[in-house]
Amino acid sequence: MKTSYYFGSDSEQIEMIRAAARDFAEQHIKPHVMEWDEAQHFPIELFKKMGEMGFTGVLVPEQYGGAGLNYQAYITVIEEIAKVCGSIGLSTAAHNSLCTGHLMYFGNEEQKQKYLPKLASGEWIGAWGLTEPNTGSDAMRMKCVAEKDGDYWVINGTKCWITHGISASVAVVLVRTGDLLDSHGISAFAIERGTPGFSSGKKENKLGMRASETAELIFDNCRVHKSQMLGNEGEGFIQAMKILDGGRISIAALSLGIAKGAYEASKKYAAERQQFGKPIASFQAIAFKLADMATKIEASELLTRQAGYMKDAGMKMTTESAMAKYFASETAVEVSTDAVQIHGGYGYTKDFPVEKYYRDSKLCTIGEGTSEIQKLVISRNLLKD
Repeated sequence: MKTSYYFGSDSEQIEMIRAAARDFAEQHIKPHVMEWDEAQHFPIELFKKMGEMGFTGVLVPEQYGGAGLNYQAYITVIEEIAKVCGSIGLSTAAHNSLCTGHLMYFGNEEQKQKYLPKLASGEWIGAWGLTEPNTGSDAMRMKCVAEKDGDYWVINGTKCWITHGISASVAVVLVRTGDLLDSHGISAFAIERGTPGFSSGKKENKLGMRASETAELIFDNCRVHKSQMLGNEGEGFIQAMKILDGGRISIAALSLGIAKGAYEASKKYAAERQQFGKPIASFQAIAFKLADMATKIEASELLTRQAGYMKDAGMKMTTESAMAKYFASETAVEVSTDAVQIHGGYGYTKDFPVEKYYRDSKLCTIGEGTSEIQKLVISRNLLKD
């Protein structure tokens, strides 16, 4: 690891955080990875332990019970956890950057005092609801609607593909409070588990990221007090776009961790596996794959850390975060695919870790905006400039 990657952050502090995250993942996650994956078990008890380490409130200010760290530290935590298990890396990222992040950036003081300490400690798990069955990237056509009734809003509709859709104690949910296709017709609400009319639906049976819970949120005449709105009426869509800018850095860090995990497993295997009387790493076909993997990982790291630096500095980084997310996620898929190839038949079994990196990596090119949407964001901003 080159300390220049940290873009001026305290490299000694970041390396301490890296060591802590690595040790935690080795001790508390690695022994259970395949067990959780096979059973699709979301280990909610693990997140309370992560809370004690500060991993569930990395970016939350200390005054609200968080670690009060920057994006370089956050990227490092996600990367180290994802190197061991993409599912836990994904859940850690979603909890920190989406639900907790939305409350941190757009909640009022009363809302921050109420929710952030519980989320930062891991006592509560958070969810964030934007996507609907018929509106993925086309969020302004959402059909989950809130109608005003005195001091309350009555919400009806469904959200899907929601990380922690069953286990979350609170969800930040984007709903339509105005006209269809009006970017100022969407508002955000913090809705607690147990609110009448708020329930969970189908849990998805996924290819990868199986230990990260994904489920529907269902609202059936769910009455939410106006005090639960985040920001002002009609600001939800703009808030969501800003949250997704940071969320793309999270997925880039997740992708980086998966790619590094697959690369390191492949490098070790190639040095040990003998064919024709010598290690397969000595064959150019394998050595060149490792060279390609390492180069793409290096580029992904630089793009991700640059976006994190810009986020910390308060700079506009929509293009840079989209570039980081797009490149790092595609790299994760390419590296994990090559990792399976290097392992040959063993790579296709669950006895070696690369088949799970392979399955987990694909989500990174889909979640929080597909690769195609990232290219749309990047190209529009380039042409606008």
